[in-house]
Amino acid sequence: MTVKKTFITEELARLKQEGLYTNIPVISSPQGAWVEIGGRKYLSCCSNNYLGFCNDPSLIEKVKKYVDTWGVGPGAVRTIAGTLAIHVELEKKLAQFKGAEAAMLVQSGFCANLSAIPPLVGKEDLIFSDELNHASIIDGCRLSRAEVVRFKHASPSDLDAQLSLYDDRNCRKLVITDGVFSMDGDIAPLPQLVEVAEKHGAMVMVDDAHGEGVLGRGGRGIVDHFNLHGRVDVEVGTLSKAFGVVGGFVAGSVELIDYLRQKARPNLFSSAMTVPDIAANLAALEELSVSEERVNRLWENGRYLKKGLKNLGFNIGHSETPITPVIIGEALDAKRFSARLFDEGVFAGAITFPTVPMGTARIRVMVSAAHTQEDLDFALEKFQMVGEEMKIISSRK
Repeated sequence: MTVKKTFITEELARLKQEGLYTNIPVISSPQGAWVEIGGRKYLSCCSNNYLGFCNDPSLIEKVKKYVDTWGVGPGAVRTIAGTLAIHVELEKKLAQFKGAEAAMLVQSGFCANLSAIPPLVGKEDLIFSDELNHASIIDGCRLSRAEVVRFKHASPSDLDAQLSLYDDRNCRKLVITDGVFSMDGDIAPLPQLVEVAEKHGAMVMVDDAHGEGVLGRGGRGIVDHFNLHGRVDVEVGTLSKAFGVVGGFVAGSVELIDYLRQKARPNLFSSAMTVPDIAANLAALEELSVSEERVNRLWENGRYLKKGLKNLGFNIGHSETPITPVIIGEALDAKRFSARLFDEGVFAGAITFPTVPMGTARIRVMVSAAHTQEDLDFALEKFQMVGEEMKIISSRK
C-alpha cells in the first residue's frame, strides 16, 4: 500500500479499537416486526418503519398496478423529460395532506434539505440552526455558504439572543430546526421558535422527517400538531420513515415551490423518483388520509415500551415520541449491549459518536405499529436480562 493510502488503514483500525466501527447487518426478509438475518428471526427494534408500511399488501398491490401502467423509471430529471403525471399527482396529494399550497418531490429527505437551504440563503446571509440538527441540514447549510449561527438545543430564548446580535445585519435570515430529534425523540418547541423568528423578521424552516406519519392529525406532522399552518415558511419531509418507501419533499407556498423548482440542484441534476416509489407513497398517503388507526397504534406501543423500560430502571432520556433512547454511556458498552440483545433474538443497534455525543452511546429503540404487545413484552424481557447481566440496571431476582 502506498504512503498516501495508509491513513485509511489507520483510521479503520482506530474506529475498531474505540468501538466506533459499524458492522452493517444484512436483512434477508421484508421489513416488519420480525426480520431474518443470517437464517434466524429477530424482533426488529431499530428500523424507521413506524407505521408498518414497508411490506404492506396495499402498497405492494399499488406498485404492481402502476408498474404495469407506467413502467419502472422516469428516464430523466424532472426539468427535462422526467416529470410523469403521477409525480404531479403525489405532489398535489402531499400538499393537501400537509395543509400547504404546494409541494416538490425529490429523491430523499437528505436531498430535500439540499434542495431547500442553498436557494434560500447565500454567502452574505445568516442561518440560525439548532445545535442538534440532522447531518443533512448541516450539509445543506455548508453548501449554501451562508454564515451559520448555532443556538442551544430547543431553546427559543437562546435563539432570540442570537438573532438579536444580528438585528442590524441587512440580509436574509433563516431559522432551521428538526421537528422531532431522531436520537432523543424530543419535539422542537416550534410555536416559540416561530414567535422569535417573526419578531426578528427571519424565515422558518422545519425538517419533519421523524414527524411525518407520527405527529399531528393522522400523522400530518409538527406544523399540524401545533396548528402553525401559514406561519412556517418551509416544511421538509421524508418518505423513507413512516411512509415506508423512499423519497423526500419540500412543502410551502406556491411561489416558494415554483422558485425551488428553478433553483434546487437535486431537482435540476438528478433523476426523478421511480414509478414503484411513487405508487407505494401514494398508497401510504391514501391510507393516512382516511384513517388514524396506525398512528394511534404506534403511540400506544411507544407508551407501553417506555413505561416498561423506565420501570426496569433504564435511562430513557426525555423522549416525547415513540423513539426511545436507552442510554448506556460508553460506545464499547453500548456495542456489547446490542450484541447481547442480538444473541437473545432482539435486533436493536448501538448508536455511538459521532451520531450522538461522546459518553451518551445508546440503544435507540424504534417501535412500530406492526409490533404486538407480545413482541414488546419479549423485548422488555431481553432488555431486562442483558441490563442485569451488564449491571446497567439492578437485578430483580
